[in-house]
Amino acid sequence: MTTGISRKQFLVTTFAGAVGISFAPFAIAQRRKLSPNEKLNIGIIGVAHQGEYNLNNVASENIVALCDVDDEYLAAAAKRFPAAKTYADFRRLLDQSDLDAVVVATPDHTHAVATVAALGRGLHAYCEKPLTRTLSECRRVMEAARKAKRATQIGTQIHAGGNYRRVVELVQSGAVGAINEVHVWVTATYGGKEAPRVSPPVPENLHYDLWVGPVPFRAYSREYLPGVWRNWWAFGGGSLADFGCHFMDLPHWALGLREPSSAEVVSGPPVHAESVPPWLILRYEYSRTAGPALKLTWYHGGKQPGPEVLPAELAANWKSGVLFVGSKGMLLSDYGRHMLLPEKQFEGFVRPAPSIPDSIGHHAEWIRACKTGEPTTCNFEYSGALTEAVLLGNVAYRTGKRLDWDSLKLRAKGCPEAQQFIQHAYRKGWKI
Repeated sequence: MTTGISRKQFLVTTFAGAVGISFAPFAIAQRRKLSPNEKLNIGIIGVAHQGEYNLNNVASENIVALCDVDDEYLAAAAKRFPAAKTYADFRRLLDQSDLDAVVVATPDHTHAVATVAALGRGLHAYCEKPLTRTLSECRRVMEAARKAKRATQIGTQIHAGGNYRRVVELVQSGAVGAINEVHVWVTATYGGKEAPRVSPPVPENLHYDLWVGPVPFRAYSREYLPGVWRNWWAFGGGSLADFGCHFMDLPHWALGLREPSSAEVVSGPPVHAESVPPWLILRYEYSRTAGPALKLTWYHGGKQPGPEVLPAELAANWKSGVLFVGSKGMLLSDYGRHMLLPEKQFEGFVRPAPSIPDSIGHHAEWIRACKTGEPTTCNFEYSGALTEAVLLGNVAYRTGKRLDWDSLKLRAKGCPEAQQFIQHAYRKGWKI
């Protein structure tokens, strides 16, 4: 594949072993400084589906570059933003000299290569969740963000809502007492499929080789795209990777969690080499400096409709949610509502005064940070640890073992077979 930059400039040395992190051989570019009243020059990598949602949310700025591997999607976006330059290859977009920032809204398997390259060029970066497809990529993105010192934000848009803020305040005020147990569940399901056996011709509008990007090449199938790539380990991580960063965000924020100390499967279907599990129950533990480890149980696919500790009548009406189990009661939440349990016990309860300021908007936070240097709430330092937790659950499932996690060394203690799922493996010509 051709590109407007030399291979030496673009390629970044990959991991050597588990933690041999290297940075790109090019220096981070000096970018213009903006006043709060100036508009950012933004490039959009992935303009359809979630990309279109992100594009709409940053359209108040200058959209100067658009990239998509589907010519039809790209043409539709270009009609809306006729002044923007268009690209099929994101590497060509990143060579555009007037860029200030990029939004990465591609499938998971190309998040890391696009985001690391953008940060290496001194650009501010917004990336959809999960931050990466593999744990080694996640660590690489976090390191690149620390070096670049640019504004970053992951696409966990629910974080900006008022509901999560009120829940965090309740947890941190001690409304339900000490919390040592959390349950997180979604009914969403992907996977449970067999690998495609036939490969029709690639549509003329699709640059399929660019869509595959860094991962090992496989013949085109309508079972992979558009919109169905989360079914496959090659491109994503199923329901856990999709919704874990949204729902596990709440306990991570409320309880100050980072990387888990362990992850293991409670129950799940047999592991498939190609396709993700349609249902799964996992248990994480998070070590804490004081008190016992926090246990967090994840459920997806509806095999068990929420935790057993939740009354059945509530479970029937909360298809997805987060349940904090405390020494004084329980706190149940989803994206837009929450309640204290048992309800009778909390009659007359006086809530703590709001202490977390309302968000100006998830994308607006990032835009402001790009211009002023103010922090974002879901920067890559925070969201990298959240992504690491989510991805570790999938590694535990694929190995079938309890993983005692050494986050510093990026390895599962005593489980060398986990490395194949921890480390990214790119095809020739692609590195970060």
